[in-house]
Amino acid sequence: MEHLRVQRGTLWPAILRQTEHALRCGALRPIETTQALIEDGGMPFLVRQVSSLARKEETRQAGTGTGRVEAGRRGVINPFLPYDPDLFVADLSDTHLALLNKFNVLDHHLLIVTRCFKPQEALLDPTDFSALVTCMAEFDGLGFYNGGAQAGASQRHKHLQIVPLPLGESGPPLPIESVLASARMDGPIGTVPALHFRHAFARLELGPAASRHAAQSAFDCYRALLEAVDLKAIEVDGELHQSTPYNLLVTRRWMLLVPRSAEYVDGISVNALGFAGSLFVRDAAQMQVVKRLGPMTVLQRVAVPTSEIGPTVVS
Repeated sequence: MEHLRVQRGTLWPAILRQTEHALRCGALRPIETTQALIEDGGMPFLVRQVSSLARKEETRQAGTGTGRVEAGRRGVINPFLPYDPDLFVADLSDTHLALLNKFNVLDHHLLIVTRCFKPQEALLDPTDFSALVTCMAEFDGLGFYNGGAQAGASQRHKHLQIVPLPLGESGPPLPIESVLASARMDGPIGTVPALHFRHAFARLELGPAASRHAAQSAFDCYRALLEAVDLKAIEVDGELHQSTPYNLLVTRRWMLLVPRSAEYVDGISVNALGFAGSLFVRDAAQMQVVKRLGPMTVLQRVAVPTSEIGPTVVS
C-alpha cells in the first residue's frame, strides 16, 4: 500500500488519529504503570513500575498464549518487516517510516524505522538524522537510540525512537536537564559533572523547522560525540558498525552519548531513557533495588567508568 510522504504540520494529528485507531482495534497494547519520583545525584528520576492490574492481565495472557506485554523481550521475528499496518503513522522519507510502539509505556511513543533491514549495531547516518529531525520539527520530543542489545535494544532492525515531552505527569519535563546546565564545555563538546561515567555532551539549536541543514548539523554533532568517547567505527560486511554499544539522546537543544558496558543491573534492563532520568521496573522487588542502589548508581553500573580508556570492541 502506498502512503503519501508526511507534510509539515500533519505528523502529530496522524499520531493522535492512529493511536485512537490502534487502541480501538487492539493493535496498540499500552503497559500500565505506576510512577515514583526518586531524587539522586541532583536528578529527579521518574521510575515506573508495571501496575498490579497490568501484571494480572499479563499473567492471564501468558496462560492463554495470546499476548506479550514484556517490554524488551527479544524474538527472532522482525516486527518491522512487514510492519503492522494498524501501527503505521507516516512515511518520513524514502528510507524511513514512523510506527507506533506496540507495547508502549509512554503515550505517543514513535518508532523511526528503516524501510529496508539494517542492523541496530550499524552507525547512524545522515538519513537517520533526516528522519529524526522531521519528527522533532513537528513536536517537542526526546529522540533516542539504543545502539545494540547491550544498550537495551529489543529488536535487531535499525530504529530510532522519539517520545513527546514531558516524560511524566509530575516532575520536570525531562529530568536529565536539571544537571545539564552545569556542563563543562571544551569547545563544542563537553561533559556533565553530575554524570560519573563516560559520556559526551553537546548543545544544539535545531529549532522547530526540519531542514537538510538541521539534519546535517545533528549528524555532525553525533560524529563528534562518538569521537569524544573514542567510540570507533568498525567495518562489517561493507557497512560501518559501532565498536561498542551506546545510548544516544537527542532534543532540539542538546545531544548526549553514553557508551555501555552492560544491559542489566540485578535483572533491571536499562535503555537510553534511563539516561534521560526515566527508568522502568517490572515489580516491587526491582523498585526496591533501584531505591537501595539509587538510580544514578544503576546508570553507573551499566555505563563505562570514566577511568577506562579506549573502546571495548565487540564481535
